[in-house]
Amino acid sequence: MKLESYWLDSGERFAQDGPMPLPARASVVVVGGGFTGLAAARALAMAGIQVVVIEATQVAGEASGRNGGQCNNGIAGDFAALGARFGRERATAIYRAFDAGVDRVEAIVAEDAIDCDFTRNGKLKLADKPDHVAKLARAAELLSQTVEPDIRLLGREELAGEIRSEAFHGGLVFPRSASLHMGRFAAGLARAAVRHGARIHEDTPLTGLGRAPGGRHRLVTPRGTIVADHVLLATGASMAGPFRWLRRRIVPIGSFIVATEPLGDLARQIMPGRRNGTTTRNIGNYFRLTADDRLIFGGRARFALSSPRNDVRSGAVLEARMREVFPALAGVRIAHNWGGIVDLTADRLPRAGIREGVHYAMGYSGHGTQISVLMGEAMARIIAGADEAEENPFHGIDWPAVPGHFGPPWFLPLVGAYYRYQDWRH
Repeated sequence: MKLESYWLDSGERFAQDGPMPLPARASVVVVGGGFTGLAAARALAMAGIQVVVIEATQVAGEASGRNGGQCNNGIAGDFAALGARFGRERATAIYRAFDAGVDRVEAIVAEDAIDCDFTRNGKLKLADKPDHVAKLARAAELLSQTVEPDIRLLGREELAGEIRSEAFHGGLVFPRSASLHMGRFAAGLARAAVRHGARIHEDTPLTGLGRAPGGRHRLVTPRGTIVADHVLLATGASMAGPFRWLRRRIVPIGSFIVATEPLGDLARQIMPGRRNGTTTRNIGNYFRLTADDRLIFGGRARFALSSPRNDVRSGAVLEARMREVFPALAGVRIAHNWGGIVDLTADRLPRAGIREGVHYAMGYSGHGTQISVLMGEAMARIIAGADEAEENPFHGIDWPAVPGHFGPPWFLPLVGAYYRYQDWRH
């Protein structure tokens, strides 16, 4: 069993043609080489703007390359609650942004001929408990009348055409969702950005950020200092570097994943619909099949940050749950076991904007593949002069600090206990 991301292990790594010196000057510096930063760099370079990406580790080395491989439309929370908070029109615009994000991923894959197994296979949201079926039915009624006209509600007897498991009691099909190979998409996106004129510097962490003369920005790294006209922070839940204001507003939380060996005919037996599966518990699971018929199976497992020790312990929890959901996999070997950090906001909505002249986009809360690409391109247009209020679907949403949160999330065990209690009650 490999303790590394299946996506990074099986994908072709992005590599420059040789080491390049860090430039002393740039029009735009993007901090972070995940999907947000790479999509922004590609868009800026295509617009003829000089852009440099600095990445602390490797391209897609964090959340973008360590996730469950799903590219789902739909929001993280409840659409009715979102409408009650913002009004139906704003809630619809936010929901549509996630739809548009899936469309943009698909378009970029086609435009730059990225070989990453992109498939519109749809999402299947599964009811963990009998009582959850009624909740899914209420959600389906509202969504079908507003933002998701093709949604389908499945009773337990209808699930067999989608998934062969006795663990679930009903489900919702979201047909517009997709899946892809995250490592190959990231490498292809990085190569496309470079082909259009961007420069990408891996192993270049940001250690200092301040002002330079003329209203410009000074970015300090171990490899040198860059002065830039504009900066985009696309760092996610970075726990190192000069990001104190952001760290008070983002809770880093571990998400853990296992991948099986290729299943062969078993793949069709357990998931004939080949959808992206998600479940309704607060501490639920997500899973999907890969193009080579492996099962990717993930979830919170334990409320802890990713580390080699926590990844192994969480992987054991996931493996046990996977075999409960799919008893047919009793003898199947786990080939990969890894973890990653989700950049969670208190309300699970992304945040993007401009603070003290610095642009930022992050807080995707476990639903980042599609919205990160959309927001990377949106922030590129804003940097190029477009109206932020028109381009940014999250413009103006308040983002207070999380009370008592100043760095490492000491309260994660308490959060885990709360959600376990909620799952037990409901």
